[in-house]
Amino acid sequence: MFDKIKKFTKLKAEEKRLFLEAYITLGVMRTAILTVSFKRLTRTLEHSKNGISTDKPSAQQMCQAKQIGDIILKAAGNTPWESACLAQSLTAQRMLQKRSISGTFYLGVMKDDTSEGKMKAHAWSQCGDEILTGGEGHEKFTVLSVFRWEKQ
Repeated sequence: MFDKIKKFTKLKAEEKRLFLEAYITLGVMRTAILTVSFKRLTRTLEHSKNGISTDKPSAQQMCQAKQIGDIILKAAGNTPWESACLAQSLTAQRMLQKRSISGTFYLGVMKDDTSEGKMKAHAWSQCGDEILTGGEGHEKFTVLSVFRWEKQ
């Protein structure tokens, strides 16, 4: 516990703000996932068949998006609640959209080899060509839905 506090105090002021924002947003998204319909969660997003957003982020926006993705992964590893891939993707969407950075998040499925007839689901978020959250193993999943947001 003290190690985590020590690591947090060593972060720069901007990283601390982003970490706290990500931590709180992960909690809000986890609660929303448990209490609100998925359709309502994604009502502000464009549902599409193809993936990549048409709005290309600038180099500065890409740098900021990567930083946000890294912070979300760090925050997710420190929550006392489950902060799985969907909560991370929704958190990335909220944090990027707040900063007028466009992006995409994907929902995919694959057969679970450990359980007969069962499926596994996964969500990952992307900005430009960079996967921000949920990148590990995403290529094994068949994309079912793509949700995009453009900068506002």
